[in-house]
Amino acid sequence: MTEGHAEPTAPRVLVIGCGALAAELVAVVRQAALTNVTISCLPAALHDRPGGIPAAVAERIRAGRKTHDRIFVAYADCGTGGLLDRVLEAEGVERLAGAHCYEVYAGRAAFAALADEEPGTFYLTDFLVRNFDRLVIRGLGLDRHPELRDMYFANYRRVVHLAQTDDTALAEAAQLAADRLGLPLERRLTGLGELAAAMTPVLAA
Repeated sequence: MTEGHAEPTAPRVLVIGCGALAAELVAVVRQAALTNVTISCLPAALHDRPGGIPAAVAERIRAGRKTHDRIFVAYADCGTGGLLDRVLEAEGVERLAGAHCYEVYAGRAAFAALADEEPGTFYLTDFLVRNFDRLVIRGLGLDRHPELRDMYFANYRRVVHLAQTDDTALAEAAQLAADRLGLPLERRLTGLGELAAAMTPVLAA
């Protein structure tokens, strides 16, 4: 350090994320060796009622301003129908581009190709595979009413596992999940997809 001049300190960055992305957000920060970034995740169960996401994010932003210099929201639109963007515009905060995390993981162009190839696709991420019973089976009430499966999934033709890790146990669990839905499985190893690239400019600025 030059005498008489303090070293500049890195801005304190708060990343407000979806709980379904928690492991991957931690991986991005660790890979970049960033010590000035705090990750604060909201419950993944908010996806069951996406209308609650904007208010929850706004509350976390306002609390975060007290202790952080910069805030980034690691949500896509996530079913809020543009309501999250209204909140973020008012708060002056950016978010992940795209409609949902599937697009972030697969990459926008690759996801568009998947959707064009087969619109009737049910997507899984590593998080959804790990929590399939809780979020899909119990979440849709299929544990109590298994006969509803064919009604809920009548228009689906396949399951695509967008895999963040090359994990044999997860691959087997994804196959079991697809079998329970009565659909064929395809697996695409995406890694972190476009997540790191989307966050790097915000975290490094």
